[in-house]
Amino acid sequence: MKLTVLGCTGSLSAPGNPGSSYLVNPDEGQPGILMDFGPGALAALQEVADPSDAHLVFSHLHADHCSDTASLIVWRRFHPTAPASRRHILAGPSFAPEHLGRLGANGPDDIDDISDTFDVRAWSGQSLSIDSVTVTPFPVVHPAAESHALRIEHRDSGKVITFSGDSAYTPTLIDAARNADLFLCEAAWGPETDESTPPGMHMSGREAGRIARKAGVKKLVLVHIQPWTDKEATRRAAAEEFDGEILVGNAKDVYEV
Repeated sequence: MKLTVLGCTGSLSAPGNPGSSYLVNPDEGQPGILMDFGPGALAALQEVADPSDAHLVFSHLHADHCSDTASLIVWRRFHPTAPASRRHILAGPSFAPEHLGRLGANGPDDIDDISDTFDVRAWSGQSLSIDSVTVTPFPVVHPAAESHALRIEHRDSGKVITFSGDSAYTPTLIDAARNADLFLCEAAWGPETDESTPPGMHMSGREAGRIARKAGVKKLVLVHIQPWTDKEATRRAAAEEFDGEILVGNAKDVYEV
């Protein structure tokens, strides 16, 4: 599998780095799978893939993880020469059709029906097969309703990519990341948490490293770090817990697993 970082900044977009969005290419000839689609993601996607030919799975529906979806739907419906030729899967929280439909609606009481371009599925705790991979949601701790980490496993090779989504430290992340080849883990609080940190929202670099160590992952990539945060200090804090390979994610990074 190949993973391309479209954007991985925390809570908002940054210069040269869109909000959270990742493109997974399971096998050549198959549609990609987008994990989240935050602000600026569509522009980044146009540089590497066909926006009309991708599935879309969501960890949760905070704006920094989904706000470019309305623009993606415009592309899929109205591109003059290359609109979507099929309904791709869109999986996320149970209220995704209404929430995303409001993003592209014409008025305050309207909901755009997105079922013409996406086959919408709700996470129910069960795994979802998409072409040659299986996507499994794991509930996590975050203020957004129905927040999940996502584990993508290639059924033939057994390779695993896990995306933490946004979450405070929770044991379910250890299960989601167990023996993952690549673990994209948020570290929005920077190197450490302290008494001023709001509880139940995000993790620090140290906590991300602890999850990676307990889960036995092969490579840890720290993501969802705000533009004002010391990224190298965050990486060093993770390294105090995890002695494997640690990278700080950046837009346009590509990882092969």
